[in-house]
Amino acid sequence: MSKIILTMPDNSEKTVESGVTGLEIAKSISEGLARKAIAVRLGEKILDLNRPLAENGKFRIITASNEDPDSLFVLRHSCAHVLAEAICSLYPGTRLAYGPPVDDGFYYDLATPTPITHADFERIEKKMAEIVKEDRPFTRIEVPLEEALKRTEGDKYKRDNVERAVARGDKVFSFYVTGTPNEGWEDLCAGPHVTSTGKLKAFKILSLAGAYWHGDQKSDQLTRVYGICYADKSGLESYLAFLEEAKKRDHRRIGQEMDLYHIEDHSPGMVFWHPHGAVLVNVLKDFVRKEIAKRGYKEVITPEIVDKSLWIRSGHADKYDANMFKTLAGEKEMAVKPMNCPCHIEIFNKGLKSWRDLPLRLAEFGKCHRNEPAGTMHGLMRVRGFVQDDAHIFCTEEQIASEVSDFCALVKDFYKVFGFENITVKFSTRPEVRVGSDELWDKAENALEEATKLAGLSYALNPGEGAFYGPKLEFVLKDSLGRDWQCGTIQVDFNMPDRLGAEYVGKDNQKHVPVMLHRAALGSIERFIGILTEEYSGDFPFWLAPVQVRVLPVSEKFFDYAEKIRKELEAANIRAEIDNSNEKVGYKIRLGELSKIPYLLIVGEKEIAENAVSVRKRKEGDLGRKSMEDFLAMT
Repeated sequence: MSKIILTMPDNSEKTVESGVTGLEIAKSISEGLARKAIAVRLGEKILDLNRPLAENGKFRIITASNEDPDSLFVLRHSCAHVLAEAICSLYPGTRLAYGPPVDDGFYYDLATPTPITHADFERIEKKMAEIVKEDRPFTRIEVPLEEALKRTEGDKYKRDNVERAVARGDKVFSFYVTGTPNEGWEDLCAGPHVTSTGKLKAFKILSLAGAYWHGDQKSDQLTRVYGICYADKSGLESYLAFLEEAKKRDHRRIGQEMDLYHIEDHSPGMVFWHPHGAVLVNVLKDFVRKEIAKRGYKEVITPEIVDKSLWIRSGHADKYDANMFKTLAGEKEMAVKPMNCPCHIEIFNKGLKSWRDLPLRLAEFGKCHRNEPAGTMHGLMRVRGFVQDDAHIFCTEEQIASEVSDFCALVKDFYKVFGFENITVKFSTRPEVRVGSDELWDKAENALEEATKLAGLSYALNPGEGAFYGPKLEFVLKDSLGRDWQCGTIQVDFNMPDRLGAEYVGKDNQKHVPVMLHRAALGSIERFIGILTEEYSGDFPFWLAPVQVRVLPVSEKFFDYAEKIRKELEAANIRAEIDNSNEKVGYKIRLGELSKIPYLLIVGEKEIAENAVSVRKRKEGDLGRKSMEDFLAMT
């Protein structure tokens, strides 16, 4: 029998017989490890504990853990399987589509004969618990295509899955049974799974959503059931507590309470910014505008609707056509811009450029539109109409490293202002579908790698996730709840300037194609405001708060003095308003607290007599009576 060599976690090598299982290896180490084991990793694959091993590679035994992503992957995949069995048992006639683990849990897309509602969650969870208590083994059955077709006959979605697997070149198909073959419950699945249902200690169904088969809005609409699974109850309880905190911080609720924005059903994915929200948008823009002006950016404004031919020439139409809004101008087909880059090249192309003009940094708060699927939109986090703090740097190849390095410093500086200092970077390389030659992609990726060295950046490789025109760096910030948000990005593009005829005259008096760096620091302004709203729970720092001060006159006879105070604040460039309602001052204070106003200034008889204001600071309470001069010095 042939041998295979396994590289263990301590880098030692273990030579074993080909066909040995992970469980057998775990037992050879200790019976305790074998009892804790749920799966193994061999190279890049996670495998069932009972799968025969047939390849050399790095090897480790996976045990149930709330911290190990591999462990959670297996537990959640198995829990999705148990969820599906429970629903099929409770809703005979259910058709299963697809049930994967995801970063924050698992889901199963399915079609039930009667709708599932939130009221059914307890009943489904109870059935899942029965399946877990039975501790039935997960048994993998591998069959050839003919048998797979027979097992999925009359099953629309599973048959479709088999046919798609055939198109990928698969010749062997796996089914998993909870229990013994021909007696237990069966599902077409690639695996891996835990050894038995009893390994699933802590799970909960969380929510429902609509989904389309293969994400195609023209296909069948399915029900997506979301759940969560952890290695033990403490992990589950911690996650449920996290969800409660996230719910309190939900930007959609806070946005409504603070009267920032709304989204209409008749204009899905398009934000209606209210006065307070518009202030927030403009303060954020002014911050970015001031900072990039220091760094040599020139602001431009380009049209939102452009002849579709531009998007064809740039290459965007091939990739984004389904997501582009289109219209006609007479007989000419136009497109609402999904991004700004081709329009910035159009500006670059006006007038002769020389090497002395480079780097040329063109910035725009460009309004873009993308026809995102209805089911993916979520408050401000994913919309159809959005503004980017966008810019494109036209430079020579020799300038790439310094320009990228400068941008990396800018991004870190920006995020630090907002309190984000835990930043990770992903290096996304060439995707399968792309424009340009491999030679140009080699140059672009090498140039970006050199730039990361100059910037002193460490990064995680993200293979195949670059833009269709060039590799990119993605800046991911971590918020106070530990959630990751990808915001900033910079891409090195050797392709699009050439496609759209961009040229400059070099030192040799010859024409050359510039390199274009696509970059955004905050990304979508809408999304970044959503992130900030949840990070601060609506308690924006003073400089960013839509209303910084609210003046509270004790009664109507103090309105004139309140207006005088408001004008003094306005003259000091402080955003202030007056609560001139007929409510009692105690109610006005409570309302100001709920509205998350940083400072409340109470004015009445004593304040007029002393030409002062009584100051209340959010979360600190009464700071006493102060002159306006002293108050302004505080802010």
